[in-house]
Amino acid sequence: MAGDGGSNQEEVQIQIAGSSKAASSSTNEAPAQSSPVKPWQWWLMVTLNMFFLIAGQTASTLLGRFYYNQGGNSKWMSTFVQTAGFPVLFIAQFLFRPKSPSTQTTTSNPEASGSKITLIYIVLGLIIAADDLMYSYGLLYLPVSTYSLICASQLAFNAVFSYVLNAQKFTPLIFNSVVLLTFSASLLGVDEDSQGTNDISQGKHILGFVLTLGASATYSLILSLMQVTFEKVIKRETFSVVLNMQIYTAFVATLASLVGLFASGEWKTLEGEMHVFSSGKLSYVMTLLWTAISWQIASVGVVGLIFVVSSLFSNVISTLALPIIPVFAVIFFHDKMDGIKIIAMMMAIWGFMSYGYQLYVDDKKSRKTSASVEENS
Repeated sequence: MAGDGGSNQEEVQIQIAGSSKAASSSTNEAPAQSSPVKPWQWWLMVTLNMFFLIAGQTASTLLGRFYYNQGGNSKWMSTFVQTAGFPVLFIAQFLFRPKSPSTQTTTSNPEASGSKITLIYIVLGLIIAADDLMYSYGLLYLPVSTYSLICASQLAFNAVFSYVLNAQKFTPLIFNSVVLLTFSASLLGVDEDSQGTNDISQGKHILGFVLTLGASATYSLILSLMQVTFEKVIKRETFSVVLNMQIYTAFVATLASLVGLFASGEWKTLEGEMHVFSSGKLSYVMTLLWTAISWQIASVGVVGLIFVVSSLFSNVISTLALPIIPVFAVIFFHDKMDGIKIIAMMMAIWGFMSYGYQLYVDDKKSRKTSASVEENS
C-alpha cells in the first residue's frame, strides 16, 4: 500500500482521535517523501481515505439523529455505537502493516512499561466514554445542523489545550480562529429559532448546547493528552502505535458504555424501543450497526491519511467535514437554515480556514527545516 516503508520510519508529533470523530489538531511534521508508489496510486489512496473520513463522519452523525427521530431514546446505546465498531480497525492494521518486522513494535521506549501504557489506555478510554455520552445528549437535544456547527468549536479548544499542554504557539491566525469559532458557537446558543428539535423544551436545548460544547472541549483535551503520551511516555509515533492507541482506548470506552447501559437500566428499554421504532425492527438493528461501522470508517480514513500523507492533512480534512453535515441535515431532516445559522456557518468555515492556513505555514516551515538538515548532513 502507499506509504509503506518511508512513513513508518518517521517520528512525528501527532494528535489522533481515540473515538471515530472528527480530529483536529496542530502539528509540525512533513509527510513521507520516500514512497515507492506511482503518483497516481498515491493520489488514489489520498482520495479514498478522504472519502472514508468525510463520508464516515457525515453518515454516523446523520444516522445518530435518525435513531432519535425514529423513536430511539437510549443515550447509552448511542454512546456505545460510537466506539463498538473498533474491530474494523484491525482491517486497517492488516492493510497498512509495515513491511519490515523491526517497525512492528508498538513501543520503542524501554522505559514505557506495559502497566503504565495500560493505565493510560484505561484513563483515556474512560474519558472518551464520558465524552461520547455528552455528544449523545447533544445530538438528542439539538438539530443536526446546530450540533455540527457547535462541534466546530473543538478547533478553538484544541488551540487552548495545545498551548497549555503541548507548547503550541498561539499565533495571530490561531487567535483569529478561536475568536471566530467562539462567536459562531455563541450565535447558535442565543438563537431562538434553533431551539432544539420537535418537542424539545428550551431547557433541554440549553443542556444540549452546554453538553455539546463540553464534549468538544473534552475531545480537544483528549487529543492533547494523547500527544503528551506519545511525546513523554512512548516517545515515538509510528502507524502501529497510533492505531493501537485508537483500538485499545476504543475497547475501554466500549466496555464503559456497556457498564453504563446496564447500570442505568436502559438495557431494559431496548426491546420496547425496537418494537416502537417507526421504520421497523430491521431498520432499528441496521441503524445501530451502520452507525457503529460509519464511525470506524471515519477512523480508517483518519489513520489512512496519517499514514499516506501526514497527521496535519488528516486533521484538516477531519474539521472540513463539520460544515458539510448541516447541508445534509437540511436535505434529510429539514432542519431550519436561517440567517443566524448561515452566518454561524460562514464564521465557522472562516475560522477553520484561518486555523488550516496556520497548519499549512507550520508544515511548510517544517519541510524547509528538514530539507536544510538533510543538505547539511
